Amino acid sequence: MIGGGIGAFIGDAHRRASRICNDYEFVGGVFDVDYEKSKEFASQQGLDLKRCYESVESLINGELALPAGERIEMVSIVTPNYLHHPFARMLLENNFHVMCEKPMTMTVEEAIELEHLVRKNKLTFALTHTYTGYPMVRQMRELIASGALGTIQRIDAQYYQGWVNSIIHGAGSRITGVWRFDPKQSGASSCMGDIGVHAFNLIEYTTGLEIRQVLSDLNPVKEGFQLDLDGTVMLRFDKELKGVIRSCQVATGEENNLTIAVYGSKASLKWGQENPNYLYMLSDSEPVKVFKPAHGYNTEFAEKSHTMPCGHPEGIYEAVANIYKGMAKSIRGEAFNPGEFPTVHDGVRGMKFIHAVVNSNKNGNTWVTI
Repeated sequence: MIGGGIGAFIGDAHRRASRICNDYEFVGGVFDVDYEKSKEFASQQGLDLKRCYESVESLINGELALPAGERIEMVSIVTPNYLHHPFARMLLENNFHVMCEKPMTMTVEEAIELEHLVRKNKLTFALTHTYTGYPMVRQMRELIASGALGTIQRIDAQYYQGWVNSIIHGAGSRITGVWRFDPKQSGASSCMGDIGVHAFNLIEYTTGLEIRQVLSDLNPVKEGFQLDLDGTVMLRFDKELKGVIRSCQVATGEENNLTIAVYGSKASLKWGQENPNYLYMLSDSEPVKVFKPAHGYNTEFAEKSHTMPCGHPEGIYEAVANIYKGMAKSIRGEAFNPGEFPTVHDGVRGMKFIHAVVNSNKNGNTWVTI
């Protein structure tokens, strides 16, 4: 693992997920820019300090010096955004498989470079668009692919959080010192780059459709803030199909409110991350149907994606574990469903979305092709 040391939520989530799926052994990495803190963390985890490296370069050199059967096979990158590309590039060039947090890179060009490297070296690259790992999201994907909704006529996705309020409005409010608010570390966007891109990915993952054009209206909310904290994006898929993404980090009282609704000519599907075990199907001719994990009426893919018997709630750790499980299958050369983990191509799509949205807003709210 690169990053994810003492006190890092995302790093902890990755480690828990890899343990849940029972396919990985956590053996080493670079956990902090401060080598002493990195070693302290390694000791807490019970790791061999010889596998606690001072830099990514020393990790690569140290591991390549070991016999092939003993060295690290894959590395999870859970650093601030600006480090994703350089670290992923170094690892891929030296034939390590990579799991990377999103957004994958800072620019579209960097994303395309990683995609070429993955293809050239025939490696597995997974991107943690976490929500694709939920069983009912996978059920939604397969129901749509089966034609159960008829012709898709409207797609809406929303991702609302409120955590930024306490930072920019609370006692001792500040807009500096938080890496996510620094364009040099987080990239061209805060709200759309951090959470809006999840809604974008969820739309393309569940429907199998690609968004072709976007028109955005972004809002930094507070004077002097360099990045967006709120925004609305109109979507065009083709001449007949439209949609919208609404995303906000200052929606007071909201926690992690990601929802998606896909409306078809025969039926519609709605899912929300805060109650992820419930997938609702609506129609004009029947009562509302509710799909839940661990039942025989689900597809095989959805049923292989839960770990507990029916009635036992699962959450984000299990969703990430499903992505790790799919990646393990790919590394081993085993058969796997194409939807088992987001790929480097999903990372490219995400970067194209983020920059198209930013450019649309800069250009005076115009349509921009992805």
